[in-house]
Amino acid sequence: MENFVVSARKYRPSTFKSVVGQSHITTTLKNAIRNNHLAQAFLFCGPRGVGKTTCARILAKTINCQNLQADTEPCNECESCKSFNASSSFNIHELDAASNNSVDDIRNLVEQVRYAPQSGKYKIYIIDEVHMLSNAAFNAFLKTLEEPPSYAIFILATTEKHKIIPTILSRCQIFDFNRIQVEDISNHLQWIAEKETIETEQEALHLIAQKADGALRDALSIFDLIVTFSGSKVTYQQTISNLHILDYDYYFKVTDALLQQNMSEALLLFDEILRQGFDGHNFIVGLSEHFRNLLVCKDEATIRLLQVSQQIQQRYAGQSQQASLSFLLSALNIASGCDGSYKGSKNQRLHVELALLKMAHIPSVINAASIGDLNQSEVKKKVLA
Repeated sequence: MENFVVSARKYRPSTFKSVVGQSHITTTLKNAIRNNHLAQAFLFCGPRGVGKTTCARILAKTINCQNLQADTEPCNECESCKSFNASSSFNIHELDAASNNSVDDIRNLVEQVRYAPQSGKYKIYIIDEVHMLSNAAFNAFLKTLEEPPSYAIFILATTEKHKIIPTILSRCQIFDFNRIQVEDISNHLQWIAEKETIETEQEALHLIAQKADGALRDALSIFDLIVTFSGSKVTYQQTISNLHILDYDYYFKVTDALLQQNMSEALLLFDEILRQGFDGHNFIVGLSEHFRNLLVCKDEATIRLLQVSQQIQQRYAGQSQQASLSFLLSALNIASGCDGSYKGSKNQRLHVELALLKMAHIPSVINAASIGDLNQSEVKKKVLA
């Protein structure tokens, strides 16, 4: 039986052009290699799963490639590239600072730096989770980082830049990695699904991308989980079932009931949601997000802020036409207040139900206010007449 390889490893980018959602980083690095403007030390920082260590490895592989391509990508055919791909390169050293964070560990690293590479132009040292180094270890590293031999390049990676001392930061060329956009993650998952001959629904991939919160590695882990659960077809229903996410459909139904002032329907829907094992707090937070999305759909200029599939976007656009701006703002205010005071409530179910009842009365309050304004305008007309 063949060993299963997780997608995050199987489809790990091996060239700059295959890195997802970090074009500002890859373009700068390729230009530095092409123009021979390589810094002596790089600091890659950003949230988890966005490609820091991957870019560090690609950079290390590319600068030692003996037959660099015209687009500044490694050839994957020379001796250096082959040894890197086989994880047997003597010129690239990786250190995990989380488990090697003492002064002695840094001294050993400094000793290694003294020896020039036997083959190739550079020796590259990749230090992952560099913020885990102790202050003493950072200080022991300062001199080497500032004046390394001409053949040594350091690439530091961290998720917590604020924990790195300023004297280290000042010696590095800093690259800030972005969270990867939902659309980019969704497209990448679609590409992997096609490679693996897996049928997918666009709504399911968008949901996985949203759940990943900008981390491609998280998205790939969730994707593997769903594929294991569902087999060769990834559907929206299977995804929400496996991830225990409340379906969009419930929020549309609750909003319809509120707009129609159908209090009993809104309460029954909330009861159904609770019986499925969902938390009342998560529901009210999701309902707030739903109202926010409806507000976004009110203007064509802001509809691009809606990070959902095209089909769901059309549903939002349709319901936003039925809901007035006054209703959405008032409902959002009530939902926000419920969210803020939920944890302090003794009867949390009643707390959410009261919020729903208030929202259901918003249309009648708006109508009463508009009639009052109309009466006042008529009185003014008569007085003026």
